[in-house]
Amino acid sequence: MKLCYQVATPDVRIDPSVTAFQGDIEVSLNTLGDLGYDGVEFMTINPKELDASKIEKLLQKNNLDVAIVCTGELFGQKKLSFTNPKEEIRKQAIDEVKGMMDFASIFDANINIGRVRGQYVDSIPRGLSYQYAIDAFRQIGEYGEKKNVSIAIEPVTYMQTNFLNTSAEAIEVCKEVGNARVKIMLDIFHVNIEEKNIYDSIRNAADYNIHVHLADNNRRYPGMGGLDFRKILETLKETGYNGYLCTEIYQLPNQMEAAKGTIAHLKPILESL
Repeated sequence: MKLCYQVATPDVRIDPSVTAFQGDIEVSLNTLGDLGYDGVEFMTINPKELDASKIEKLLQKNNLDVAIVCTGELFGQKKLSFTNPKEEIRKQAIDEVKGMMDFASIFDANINIGRVRGQYVDSIPRGLSYQYAIDAFRQIGEYGEKKNVSIAIEPVTYMQTNFLNTSAEAIEVCKEVGNARVKIMLDIFHVNIEEKNIYDSIRNAADYNIHVHLADNNRRYPGMGGLDFRKILETLKETGYNGYLCTEIYQLPNQMEAAKGTIAHLKPILESL
């Protein structure tokens, strides 16, 4: 398993609620490379505005891979979603996700689908919202086949959405979509809230899980709360997971201390497995 850190690209508005390393992209990648990270997860919103060739050079310089591209700010800052009652907004959401898949393909990376999948609303029947989402997943799944990009559906706590809160629900969507490019990912912060048992959830999702987010139970960096990360990583290894472990955390007390604290807590565990 490899350790990576979430990085906001310059097109993402700087905000203390953003769960990524923010600021100048060169400084971010140089810093994380110096700290010993294996890769990054890019949080972006307008990837066409970015200089991909410059980013590639910075990644190579710092021996960093791109694990996945996060689409969350398409909802967070643009309010786009697959289930919006307005057809033009649903179409824009799909088109912009495809643009992120184009960006991800440059780095041989995948994308995740978190809040941009949308939620149930009172103005239309739940079954219709669900079908809108399935149709969107089928479209981006087909695009993923062309671009060699997989899609990781992220189950998210009920505190952020009322749609796809558990790994079992996300797996059912994968089965209905029926495209091998559409999988799920596990965010341990959300798993801890939504699932009866973290470790059973990891085991039950093994056949579909292609990415992992790590945060402690207080959404701070691992080691600052009550979760047992040794047991979590041991369980992931037991299931055969050998992918990326990426932070999605509040940058507290500041992003430098959070990045240092994360690797100080997790690296020794990984090296001992």
